[in-house]
Amino acid sequence: METVHPTIRAQLLANNAYIHQLELPLTHATVHYYERGEYIVEEGSKISSFFFILQGRCKIYLTHENGKTSLLNFLEAGAFIGEIELLNESYISKGVQTATPVYCVAFPLHYYRAHCLQNTAFLRQLAKYLGDKAVAMGFKASMQHAFPLENRLAHFILLAAQEYVYQERHTEVCDYLGVSYRHLLHTFASFCEKGILTKEGRHYKITDEPALRSLASVISFPNYTTANR
Repeated sequence: METVHPTIRAQLLANNAYIHQLELPLTHATVHYYERGEYIVEEGSKISSFFFILQGRCKIYLTHENGKTSLLNFLEAGAFIGEIELLNESYISKGVQTATPVYCVAFPLHYYRAHCLQNTAFLRQLAKYLGDKAVAMGFKASMQHAFPLENRLAHFILLAAQEYVYQERHTEVCDYLGVSYRHLLHTFASFCEKGILTKEGRHYKITDEPALRSLASVISFPNYTTANR
């Protein structure tokens, strides 16, 4: 992680109209850059800031009592990280790891918590965000039974791939999509046979993006990020 140069900070903030609608002073906020694979929040840690994603995508993880780690969801540009910790100081954080390079704004809680909880404009935007997030999570749970695996996997690959390269661990994807390891491998093999993907070592390269998007297009996933409001 690194704190970006003031010039880049100014450009990133100027190009994001929504963040100014929060009506939060930005004088004490910093803009951070994370490489792919870095943790923005370590699971179980007590965070010192909440974040707003300007660019990039993150993954949320949870480790269970038996040691198994589950991929819960993705966060994209326009999403908050740590909004529950902002509202509830005793909340135990889930792990948030970058899936792509990420730029985000960090708001130190010791400075912003009191201001945020008294700022009706901010609370109104946060309430809308949390409501949309709940709807999207409900849809994610229901789509496990509503769509064939090839549609759900196509949607997931487009979400997880970076620069046409997909390299997620099969065990995590099985858990996320609620399928067996064998079924997942069979579907990947089918995609390769159809020329949609090409296996290169331990990862896959998207070779027919239109076909992949066509499979994924049947899933109209609700977007709860602030970017589309």
